[in-house]
Amino acid sequence: MRLSKLLYEYKSGTRVVIKIEPSVQKGMPHKRYHGKVGTVIEKRGRSYVVSVTQGKAVKEIIVRPEHLEHHKS
Repeated sequence: MRLSKLLYEYKSGTRVVIKIEPSVQKGMPHKRYHGKVGTVIEKRGRSYVVSVTQGKAVKEIIVRPEHLEHHKS
């Protein structure tokens, strides 16, 4: 895992891809969210609250930055 991935600060409204890093179990989202694109809502401690659309429902999940990647759009 790259150190820069841990140090990157995501701002509110940033689009991110949830990619599970298996070497870090803490703050890991459920496997159903792997590969999903979401929007950062806020920072909560060391983690981020990410809004993800799952079908018709909009879910808010708490994810550590090790499991996030900037979305290139």
